Amino acid sequence: MGYVAVKGGTVAIEESIKRLKYERLKKAQILDINKIEGGMRCLIDQVMSESSIYSETLAAISIKQAEGSPEEAVFLMRAYRSTLPRKHYSRTVHSENMLVERRISASFKDIPGGQILGAAYDYTHRLIDFELNDETEEDVVNWLDDFARDHGNSNDSTDLANLPKVLDYLREEGLIAACENNDSEPDDITRESVHFPASRSARLQILTRGQTGAVTSLGYAALRSYGALHPTVGELRIGNLPVYVDNPFNEANEDDDAYFIGDIKVTEVETLFPEPAQKENGFKGIQFGIGYGICYGQNETKAIAMSILDRCLETGNSEYPTHNEEFVLLHIDSVESTGFISHLKLPHYVTFQSELDSVRKSKKVRENNEGLKP
Repeated sequence: MGYVAVKGGTVAIEESIKRLKYERLKKAQILDINKIEGGMRCLIDQVMSESSIYSETLAAISIKQAEGSPEEAVFLMRAYRSTLPRKHYSRTVHSENMLVERRISASFKDIPGGQILGAAYDYTHRLIDFELNDETEEDVVNWLDDFARDHGNSNDSTDLANLPKVLDYLREEGLIAACENNDSEPDDITRESVHFPASRSARLQILTRGQTGAVTSLGYAALRSYGALHPTVGELRIGNLPVYVDNPFNEANEDDDAYFIGDIKVTEVETLFPEPAQKENGFKGIQFGIGYGICYGQNETKAIAMSILDRCLETGNSEYPTHNEEFVLLHIDSVESTGFISHLKLPHYVTFQSELDSVRKSKKVRENNEGLKP
C-alpha cells in the first residue's frame, strides 16, 4: 500500500495534542503515580506482561499518560523498551525456587504444602462495593493495622520458597509423556523476526506478551469448539522469582559467583491434557500432555489461556485455526494489531481516489449499457 505525504496541518496537529492534554486534565484532578502503582495492580501487571518489561513504576506512568488505555500504555512501554541497552543476560530462572503467595491445583484436593488461596477475586461476590466511594486514607491505615495485628503471629511453618511441583508426582508414576531437556539457546523475538515453523521458545515469548483479551479469546475458542479441549489445571502458582546475573569480572562464572539483582512476580500455570499413548505391549493407554503458561504479575486467566494455546500449537492440527501457529502468533500482539487497525485513520487519499475512480467508471459503463438496451 502506498502513502503520500500530507502537506500542512501542523497547527491542527498541535491543537489536537493540546486538546488531548485538556481531556486528561479538564476535571482538575491529577493522578498520583504512587497511587496508580498502589491501586491498579491488575492493570499494571497486564501492561508489564504485554510490553515485556518489568517495571511497576514505568507501567504506572504509561497508564497515566495513556489515560488508562491498556493498548496505548503497552505501546509507550514497548517504545521505551526499544531504547534500552541489553548489558547482561540473567541466569536461568527455575520456578521451583519461587517464593509462593498463591498456589492451587484443580487436579488434586490434597497437595504437598497444601492449597494456598492467596489473593484472588475467585471467591468474592461480584457486587459493586459502594462503600469504596467514601473510603479514606485513615480507613486504609486502620485496616492495615488490624490486618497486621491479626496475621503477625502466624504459626504456619510451610516453606513457601521450596514447595514441590504437583506434576512431579505424576512424572514419578510415568503418567506424563517423557520430555527431553533442550539446553539450546532460545530464540529472541525482540531482536529477530519470527520464522515459521517457529520454535517453542519463540511461541512462548509471543504468547506471554500477547494481548490479554486476544490470548484469552483464542484459548476459549479452543475449549469451546476448535478441537474442543478440556484440560485440567495441574498447578497454578503466583509468587516471586529471584533473578541472578553472572559476575561480569569472572570469566569462569562459578555457580556461587553471581549477583542477585532483584525478583519478579509471575503467574505460572501447568495444565494437563489427557491423550492416547501407545504402550510397549501394543495396548493403547492414556497419558497426560502438558500446556505451559507464564506471565508477569498476577495474570491468571491469560496464563491459563496461554497454556491451552501452547498445547494446541505444540500438537498442531490443520483443521483448527487455534492450532495454526501463523494464525495465532500473528494476531495476538497488542501493538501490531492495534497499530494496523489504527493506521486506517491515517490519510489514504490516493488509494481511495483510485478505488472511487474505478467505481465511477463501472457505474458509467453500466448506465451506458443499460441505455443501449431496447
